[in-house]
Amino acid sequence: MYTRRIARGRALRPRHSVENQWDLLAALDVPAPSREAFPVEMTVDPTAAAAVADRLAGVGVGDADRLIVIHVSAGNPFRRWPIASFAAVAAGLASRDARRRVVVTSGPSERDAADRVIAHARAQLADEDRPRVLACGEFSLDELRALADRAALYIGGDSGPMHIAATSRVPIVGLYGPTLPARSAPWRAGDSPAESVEAGDLLCRPCDQRTCAPGDFRCLTSIRPQQAIEAAERALRTPR
Repeated sequence: MYTRRIARGRALRPRHSVENQWDLLAALDVPAPSREAFPVEMTVDPTAAAAVADRLAGVGVGDADRLIVIHVSAGNPFRRWPIASFAAVAAGLASRDARRRVVVTSGPSERDAADRVIAHARAQLADEDRPRVLACGEFSLDELRALADRAALYIGGDSGPMHIAATSRVPIVGLYGPTLPARSAPWRAGDSPAESVEAGDLLCRPCDQRTCAPGDFRCLTSIRPQQAIEAAERALRTPR
């Protein structure tokens, strides 16, 4: 144990984190990683899948409906897109197709954020469209995995739930603030669609997520809802 040193730069490089970690295995002559051969995996729990099916049926989601999952929380404020932006995306997508149903999810500590997104989204919709934005309560990690199988699209920041969704075939729209898609995009086969929405070139990006140097979280606030809506529409049109 601990018999070999592996060189590792301290800078935040535009290189996927899986490849960074795999450097440790390369020292043992393990072949280079492949998204196709070794995608991220998570087994669907049958009990969780049944619970998700029952909950969706309970709020009126049918087999013909197109389910869009929007996860609104993240592990730290550096990856948390504004509530108003999430709400605009939820309303914008729900209003465009009568078959769409938007489920807003969050971590256990941010249930209030999900409720606010739902309320703000519904306030932007016509009366007949408001029921398309659904309040389904909290989902466990196992249930989120099962929900991804049922969904036509997943939207969320660079957080654990996005990478859980990546273990399914659901199209993904990832929102990247301080992190880079080159480093943190879903590690999955190329035939599973994933769109990246980001602020673009900023002198402070990527950052170490300890202190916002400009103080205004511009890497997140400069991502416009319309960018996410356009990416979502592209992903929804991708054959699965």
